[in-house]
Amino acid sequence: MTYMQLLTGPASSIGDTLLHLPSTSSKLMRKIFFGFACMLLLCEVASSQDQFAVSTDKNGSKVLKGILTREALEKDTAFKWFSENQKGYTPNSLALSALKQYKDSIRIIAFMGTWCEDSHVILPKFFSLLDATSFSKDRVSILGTDRDKKTLGHLSESLNVMHVPTLIVMKNGKELGRVVEYGKYGMWDKELGEVINSGFTSTK
Repeated sequence: MTYMQLLTGPASSIGDTLLHLPSTSSKLMRKIFFGFACMLLLCEVASSQDQFAVSTDKNGSKVLKGILTREALEKDTAFKWFSENQKGYTPNSLALSALKQYKDSIRIIAFMGTWCEDSHVILPKFFSLLDATSFSKDRVSILGTDRDKKTLGHLSESLNVMHVPTLIVMKNGKELGRVVEYGKYGMWDKELGEVINSGFTSTK
């Protein structure tokens, strides 16, 4: 595949090719391709409806692997944890402030597992946080993974996702930062606010 074919190909093939660039490729070139792949990924995912595979793992958990929507999680009777874990949540004030201030300038990619207890706890609260800030659903992409943290189109590999949930904050096709599981000190929403704020204050 030539560089031109790489740039004009679908996001999934770009992600796959990024993993196999020749060793002679410079770090700068890799960063350029990675940023371009992320932009295509965001455009592709944001415009998509549900595009996922359904399976049952060895533990009997229902696994949705691929591009998801909030509605797919809310309406599935196998996922009663969604509504249950939205109850009693009070969003962190720093996260509220950051999302309200920059909601028109960022996108968020959320990798999660319908089999994962941490995802069961965090994702419903994440959507409650977005609701509280009127964050556009068109700026959120949800990707379901299997227990190996794989999803369709090699997207988790392209973005180096090794744990779920992982919330990646993007601005102009570039990653500002990410929150992995409960974050560095157990307050995922506060850390999300910090990631957003630091991504803007560092550019001033």
